[in-house]
Amino acid sequence: METTPPTVQPTNRLIHLWSIRLKLWLRDTKEFLRELILHPTALIGGIIVILYILAALFAPQITSYDPTKGNLRDRLKPPAFIEGGMKEYPLGTDAQGRDLLTRIIYGARISLIVGVVSVGISVLIGSILGALSGFYRGKLDAIISRFADLLMAFPFLIFAIGVMAFIGSGVTNLIAALIFKGWVEFFRVVRGEMMSEKTEEYVEAAKVTGRGNLAIIVREIFPNIVQSIFVLATLRIGEMIIMEASLSFLGLGIPPHIPAWGSMVASGRDFMLVAWWVSTIPGIALMILVLSINLFAEGLRDILDPRLKTIA
Repeated sequence: METTPPTVQPTNRLIHLWSIRLKLWLRDTKEFLRELILHPTALIGGIIVILYILAALFAPQITSYDPTKGNLRDRLKPPAFIEGGMKEYPLGTDAQGRDLLTRIIYGARISLIVGVVSVGISVLIGSILGALSGFYRGKLDAIISRFADLLMAFPFLIFAIGVMAFIGSGVTNLIAALIFKGWVEFFRVVRGEMMSEKTEEYVEAAKVTGRGNLAIIVREIFPNIVQSIFVLATLRIGEMIIMEASLSFLGLGIPPHIPAWGSMVASGRDFMLVAWWVSTIPGIALMILVLSINLFAEGLRDILDPRLKTIA
């Protein structure tokens, strides 16, 4: 009497599949961390960025001062490391007697939120439009590409100033203004990569097996270009933070009552000769964060880009 082999239950098969994916992910993560440790500039940059993120997240636990309220009796107090400074204000105070360290920490929240959210949405929009344009081409590609070329003709800061002057200041409006042009670069990158990858043999093989265009784009091509998108996105976070600070410096970005590095630098311009720290220290905080993001992104490019490894 013949016996039929036991069938594998769908649930067990799914668990087995996810266990394989978890092992592969852990292996890739260990390899990435190993290469990151061997890349000192990227490692240092990543550690500094993490410290900024932790400071922004745990701002109420780090400082007990209110970033929007001050004491006029303590206005323009120098940092603690300068003669006349007070231990209560390690980085000094501004013209309204507000603790500068507290405002810098809370200002990091705004910069990181604007940078991450604007870049994240720009990646989503640019990747979808770039994938559709690069894969299908035709009239859709022509229309979107011409619109992208039109936006690229305007300098980013000038364009953002115009948009903010039209829609008004505010965190939401600022993010919207940055997204309005920020998606273009991701569109161009994804479109170019999609046009190149769709002619490869593995895509033709997927078509022969009967896979649909959407499945080919998502499951076959995107995994091969996602590293380039991730590296570019990391670099653009630093650029968006600078844009936010520039617009806030001009009074077109974050409202004055919200602590932001750009408006902090602007508010200290009139006191540069008597209280240089009001403008200089927030500017240094901005410089260190953006520099660290760029160093980390450059390291990611060296680690994740397989073409650089091949050349090396």
